[in-house]
Amino acid sequence: MLFRNKQQHRAIFSNQKKRGGKGKWLWLLLLLLLPVCIAIYHVNKSLPSGVDFSGPQRTASDVQFLADRTYTVDGDRQTQQQIFDAIFDMIANARQLVLIDMFLFNDYQGEGSEQHRALSNELTAALIAQKQRYPDLEIQLISDPINSVYGGLPSKYFAELEAAGIPVTLTNLTKLRDSNPAYSGFWRLFIQPFGNGEGGWLPNPFGEGEVSVRSYLSLLNFKANHRKLVIADNGEDLTALVTSANPHDGSSAHDNVALRFNGQAAWDLLDSEKAVLAMSGKALPKVELKQPSDNTETNLTVQVVTERAVEQAALAMINEAKPDDKLDMAMFYLSDREIIDALKSAQRRGVTLRVLLDPNKDAFGREKNGIPNRPVAHELSQAGITVRWCDTHGEQCHAKWLMHRGADETTMLLGSTNFTRRNLHNLNLETSVVLTGPTNAAPFRRGRSWFDESWHNLYGRDYSVEYETYADERRWPQLLYRTMEATGLSTF
Repeated sequence: MLFRNKQQHRAIFSNQKKRGGKGKWLWLLLLLLLPVCIAIYHVNKSLPSGVDFSGPQRTASDVQFLADRTYTVDGDRQTQQQIFDAIFDMIANARQLVLIDMFLFNDYQGEGSEQHRALSNELTAALIAQKQRYPDLEIQLISDPINSVYGGLPSKYFAELEAAGIPVTLTNLTKLRDSNPAYSGFWRLFIQPFGNGEGGWLPNPFGEGEVSVRSYLSLLNFKANHRKLVIADNGEDLTALVTSANPHDGSSAHDNVALRFNGQAAWDLLDSEKAVLAMSGKALPKVELKQPSDNTETNLTVQVVTERAVEQAALAMINEAKPDDKLDMAMFYLSDREIIDALKSAQRRGVTLRVLLDPNKDAFGREKNGIPNRPVAHELSQAGITVRWCDTHGEQCHAKWLMHRGADETTMLLGSTNFTRRNLHNLNLETSVVLTGPTNAAPFRRGRSWFDESWHNLYGRDYSVEYETYADERRWPQLLYRTMEATGLSTF
């Protein structure tokens, strides 16, 4: 009897141990599955209201194409700038509203010394001075948490603005879809609930100061409010400027482009920015300005497009190009597979293409590996498309610009949006504009002149070099680019 009881006791203990082991495995499986489920949800969740905006084509007046140029003459680097001078002019003429949405707004230099102009300080001073002159002027600044290193290091410029009565909204990026799902599911479950605090023991990845490990962990989500725009009143109406340029000291020597315009499209742009404020729990006070009707005296139209609507607009421009039409592109990052396939298809149809790319070698004192542009350039070159590289010397060829020239009509797209999965597939916040009108209109002539000057190295200035200078036909960069583009494990 005693023997039998001992056997029963061992059997019961053994069964309990097995059940306990199974329970541990179930908990472990749940712990692994939960971040995966969270990642799947945040890749496919509904977008915040007002995101992925495609406005109507609006007649526009006072349309200006602007460019910042950097080039060398006999080896000496020189810079000509127009964009922020136009922005400061807009601020100086405003009496009721200034709204600015800018991705990089800081003086971080990284490991380099590329400072050409203290843009962050200039913009801060201009906004504060105008607010002091006109206390009733409503100024709103929207930016990205990268400028506070995701809560780890306060921005002195934002503190100055808020002390002057100018509200600063750091975009709530958690409302956006996750571009790096292999990591972000883990981050949302185990890191995000603990927030972040100022200070720490790790070096600031962008410049001076120290931050916590949680700043680095937030950075690895690789998502951003990447928009770059200004909206201001000019006494009677709204004027707007959409650009690829940042008020960032370390970026101030970059090549960039912008479009300034008046009319109903500026109000469309304002509506798209109200959506960004709303997703961060903020609202824009009512502005007492009369919205204009269509201007029938102009034959130029401007369309505001954000997020994936930018890709749809770009694909329409490329796919509608006919034999003997011309497509010109200047792009900081080019990696989106739909855009690349559309370019190759246009080449097969007999469209004349010229693609000017940044060589992806300079990043604020750090040397980059040429991805994604060099593998993509190899693919385009193999398809017969003519490619040239910007001849950079520390700065970046930062424009995001596309022009389609037909027989009588031209379309130009520009703004904040790189042609990558992260920028085009409803992951980052992005804003671009599409300008359409007669080929001989002044903004198109200036845009074409800007591109031709860079492509042909006109006026004794060195802007670009031939494809062979940075050609990379190795297999592993092609595989690395494809993997990074598909998974989101990249900064482009």
